[in-house]
Amino acid sequence: MREEDIVDKTWLASYPSGVPATIDVNEYASVREVFEESCAKYAARPAFTCMGKSITFAELDTLSAAFGAWLQAQGFRKGARVALMMPNILQYPVCLFGTLRAGCTVVNVNPLYTARELEHQLNDSGAEAIVVVENFAKTLSEVVGRTKVKHVVVTSIGEMLGFKGIIVDFVLRHVKKMIPAWTLPGSIRLSDALAQGGKRTLERVPIGHDDIAFLQYTGGTTGVAKGAMLLHRNIVANMLQARAWVRPALKEGEREIIITPLPLYHIFSLTANCLVFMSIGGENVLIPNPRDIPGFVKEMAKYRFTAITGVNTLFNALLNNPDFAKLDFSQMHIALGGGMAVQEAVAHRWKEVTGKPLIEAYGLTETSPAATINPFDIAEYTGAIGLPISSTEIELRDDAGKPVALGQPGEICIRGPQVMAGYWNRPDETAKVLDKDGWFATGDIGTMDERGYVRIVDRKKDMILVSGFNVYPNEIEGVVAMHPGVLECAAVGVPDEKSGEAVKLFVVRKDASLTADALLKHCRSHLTGYKVPRDVEFRAELPKTNVGKILRRELRDEVRKKAA
Repeated sequence: MREEDIVDKTWLASYPSGVPATIDVNEYASVREVFEESCAKYAARPAFTCMGKSITFAELDTLSAAFGAWLQAQGFRKGARVALMMPNILQYPVCLFGTLRAGCTVVNVNPLYTARELEHQLNDSGAEAIVVVENFAKTLSEVVGRTKVKHVVVTSIGEMLGFKGIIVDFVLRHVKKMIPAWTLPGSIRLSDALAQGGKRTLERVPIGHDDIAFLQYTGGTTGVAKGAMLLHRNIVANMLQARAWVRPALKEGEREIIITPLPLYHIFSLTANCLVFMSIGGENVLIPNPRDIPGFVKEMAKYRFTAITGVNTLFNALLNNPDFAKLDFSQMHIALGGGMAVQEAVAHRWKEVTGKPLIEAYGLTETSPAATINPFDIAEYTGAIGLPISSTEIELRDDAGKPVALGQPGEICIRGPQVMAGYWNRPDETAKVLDKDGWFATGDIGTMDERGYVRIVDRKKDMILVSGFNVYPNEIEGVVAMHPGVLECAAVGVPDEKSGEAVKLFVVRKDASLTADALLKHCRSHLTGYKVPRDVEFRAELPKTNVGKILRRELRDEVRKKAA
């Protein structure tokens, strides 16, 4: 290592008692080893619970082995990509761990994707199988013929809920009419795949640190969704890092129950909830529809939960529900916020209502995701995103790539065993963010104080953060530009009380009769809901550089000045 690459780890002196400076990633060869250890140690404990139905670690072991064996019987070999397109239901961990145990790579898919978004991700990843909940099967049916997908497995929300599931599916299908008609010739029900796989023996293929566990899609700087290659090494490392950080806050010997409202296909919930708590024998209480706040709170009331993760907007929505304050928070010792900035007002209200602090963490898809976390023993909101976690280095750099002094703003750069291997089949995009010494440039501007605490100042990229989800202007503008009535357009993020930020669209019309409603209707047909602009402003022209590049920052600053 070069002398200039040696980072002064100021933050280590601020570490909470019991948190190690480093973790040993060689403790496990793969995620499979962590999973199998937990299934053996905690066999009788409930691993995942959804709508009142639980599956134990032993049952999860059996079911996931059956799914993995079924994949192998279809000819899937090590490294084959399997897409999972479902909300937080029991089928997700079954298929997740089954895919990994078969030596395949998981491609997480947002079930709310439009046909355009889904087609891109399936083709880019080269996924040859997909498990989809029938609520979203119509979208898949529109594009599957233009992809490499050979095997489609269909499930329903209630398929693993027993008799209650029959009622749930009947209501969804015939009362709420939430399942559009679909046709997927040759598809198989998940229950049938599990029955077939259960008659076979799962072949134990060699899996090591350098094998890809997940292709986790993110927009990055270009707006074109790219698959971050998260190796087994990356995921094992981040599990160990998060576990080391959270362990002093755990009640040793007691069963941890974590409320899991954020979708498991999102990297935050995937690692923090699904994997970390699985590794300590915890129970994940899955919330399929956290937007139904009254229903969500009613479900929480059934458990003496010890932990919860979420994003600022979700915590805020809970606090604004009158029944939330009536819950029993006596056992809760971990409340972790990530995905977007935790607002000070929300953190203060959380402490008032629950009696426990709301801890903020920071990470990215490319870092598996955790990079910094606040100590769990803090009493109040700090405004910081925390300290670099074990075996993680953070350096703030100027535009020339040189480290800045403590207290000065610079781009947050991260190095550690959790940093991705790169973007799938995109070496050019990888080279933009990952240097030869392993430093990942986040595009976020921050400062670090003398104790090692990091604070976010601004985002270098034009990325917009809507309720914890990344929205990229290039993608929005590309869709808007498809409309024949549009001449020029620009998308920027504007403050929003509910979602943190929302998308505002500026448009120069080609067709003078074009209306905002028509444009938003066009967007809704091509973009997931959270990406659709909140409002549209028509302009005669847009600000540009001398080479013709539209100045998004100027538009964004103009909006914020008006708001102030």
